[in-house]
Amino acid sequence: MKLTVNVDHFATIREARRSNEPEPVLAALLAEQAGAEGVVCHIRSDRRHIKERDLKLFREAVKTKLNIEMAATEEMKRIALEIQPDVVSLVPERPEELTTEGGLDVIANEKHLGPHIKELQKAGIKVSIFVDPDLKQIETCRKLGVNLIEINTGKYADLKPGEERDKALDEIKKAAGHGHKLGLEVHAGHGLDYKNVLPVAAIPEITEFSIGFCIVARSAIVGIERAVKEMVALIEKY
Repeated sequence: MKLTVNVDHFATIREARRSNEPEPVLAALLAEQAGAEGVVCHIRSDRRHIKERDLKLFREAVKTKLNIEMAATEEMKRIALEIQPDVVSLVPERPEELTTEGGLDVIANEKHLGPHIKELQKAGIKVSIFVDPDLKQIETCRKLGVNLIEINTGKYADLKPGEERDKALDEIKKAAGHGHKLGLEVHAGHGLDYKNVLPVAAIPEITEFSIGFCIVARSAIVGIERAVKEMVALIEKY
């Protein structure tokens, strides 16, 4: 089980004062040293946190794996082809949302996504799709030729322990199993924290987590190296 750390919210803190610190690339390097297997960031159309200069620094500095989340637009494709990350994760994006609100509707956007994905893959970039735990959506991901998906755990993470959360966890389990049977590499993320991650980490088909906000929040208290090590220790139990 691997952990990749989303460092977006170090940039959010920087942009809150339009300062030059904290430096996201430094956070990324410290996360790597603490045991993270990769670094994730999301460049949005409004550039609310991560900027192009951050991407360039990440590409030069990150020695594990660089995963850039982005919308499937021409502007973002140009950025990906210039930066050449190891992975591009295609995500939905609405200007007014506080954070990503759900998985990409792959079925509705299949015609557009096909050529977009092929062009990124042709450039040697691995493509992932952030998708809800919906079997039909996952089947369409496979149809489009990707070999990696990230299952959206947001619904599960937002619920308190109880019957509804158990149901949401079961949906994730079924989706992970289905994706694995289709030959997909299955990752998971969104809203996971130090308390709710363990039941998801116990799902054997999930091989990697993308976790950001809770690690950044914990880092404000104990420092990023300890925050990352604590999360790595949790998910490595499985």
